[in-house]
Amino acid sequence: MSEQTERPTRLKVIVADDQAAVREPLAAVLGLAEDIDVVAAAADGAEVLAAVAAGPVDVVLMDLRMPVLDGIETTRRLTEEHPEVAVVVLTTFADDDSILGALGAGARGYLTKNAGRQDITRAIRAAGAGQSVLDREVQNRLLATARAKAAPAPGEASRQPLPDDLTPREREVLTLIGQGLSNRGIAEQLFISEATVKTHINNLFAKAHIRDRADAVRRAIGAGLA
Repeated sequence: MSEQTERPTRLKVIVADDQAAVREPLAAVLGLAEDIDVVAAAADGAEVLAAVAAGPVDVVLMDLRMPVLDGIETTRRLTEEHPEVAVVVLTTFADDDSILGALGAGARGYLTKNAGRQDITRAIRAAGAGQSVLDREVQNRLLATARAKAAPAPGEASRQPLPDDLTPREREVLTLIGQGLSNRGIAEQLFISEATVKTHINNLFAKAHIRDRADAVRRAIGAGLA
């Protein structure tokens, strides 16, 4: 009996942007990818929630500044009500409030509208696989914010200890996260696969009780690794 070639799973994606001139061409371009189906294009957060409820949906590509219901509140509601749906923010805004607000609400990725089509499709695929992708500008902002917050107060210990049972590789991965590298960047730096990087990150986060990537940056800085 001959083996049948398994067709790749196609990600079901919603494109949300209040400007039709952005939303419609973006939906059309993403729809050309062989593994992406754009199942809806939404002009505001309320339309996103309605489309997700009609489902199924894997990823929402989310603008932040939209009428009726903005992107951060929509992300928060999706995280609470539909945690299986990943959110990737695509916005012109890269200020601390927008970045931290979106990531705090549960967004898995954050890109600015300077991102190219390949960057956007890569972020959608990563989010669909449970990974996070931040563009370089956003990583740099997070790193600067984390460094400021991690600076010790007078009389406070300058370094935050890490668990003794971290492996050398897990420490390497934490160091590279602290330097702002993405999973792909870490994989290239260490000559390992992104899947292996994800395994190391999961183990690292569990051992060190790290909540998210921003927290990992803070811990790396506090431990003197970045």
